[in-house]
Amino acid sequence: MIITLKRREGMTHDEFKHYQQNIHRPLLMSIPEADRYIRRFVVSYPVPAPRYPEPEYDSVVEAWFDTMADLEALFFSDNFLKTVDPDHGNFIDLSTFGRVITEEDVVIDGR
Repeated sequence: MIITLKRREGMTHDEFKHYQQNIHRPLLMSIPEADRYIRRFVVSYPVPAPRYPEPEYDSVVEAWFDTMADLEALFFSDNFLKTVDPDHGNFIDLSTFGRVITEEDVVIDGR
């Protein structure tokens, strides 16, 4: 799953990054389903790139699962729905939230 996130109105990118790393991430990692079902979890933040346009998002999240059933077991668990999901509005502009369930096609893997 790839998730694109933009910060909520009135929040700087640094505030967004701090909240995501220090408040939201520990909340997610506190539920047992996160440890049980997530195989890899990567958060990427934009860096200055002078010859490229300003990024549309403040972070991109990659969440890896073994199966679709595992993905759904996390995101539809009571713990996620009651503890983690309500926190999203504290730092994310939910109107711009993007999510794609993917299957990767590795083109190059090391050299």
